[in-house]
Amino acid sequence: LDDPKMFDVRLRPRVLNTMTGTKDLQMVNIRLRVLFRPLPERLPSIYRELGFDYDERVLPSISNEILKAVVAEFKAEELIQKRDIVSHRIAELMMEKVATFGLEIRDLSLVDIQFGKDFMTAVEAKQVAQQ
Repeated sequence: LDDPKMFDVRLRPRVLNTMTGTKDLQMVNIRLRVLFRPLPERLPSIYRELGFDYDERVLPSISNEILKAVVAEFKAEELIQKRDIVSHRIAELMMEKVATFGLEIRDLSLVDIQFGKDFMTAVEAKQVAQQ
């Protein structure tokens, strides 16, 4: 007989980081927080195909792929102005993609958006010029 395998099916937080480029080629570092869990009915296939470290195998690569795709649709200033739209689009795509792996995302939020030094210097120079 096989030994029973114990999985935690409670919601767990995970912070994911990605460095990517915007539509206007500005580099941006994004921190994304997801609240996820494995779907109990999919546990046998999750264990068989991905193992116990399923979240480590699935979440970073999916978030990286989706963040790069979504962020590339917006200019740097639009990421700030349309943060809720960007967040909603990322959440929509992430939920759809992780479902194929037997995971569920209950909540997703953009924790931090940091722009490159060149962009920040240009913003500061523009603010000084306007004063």
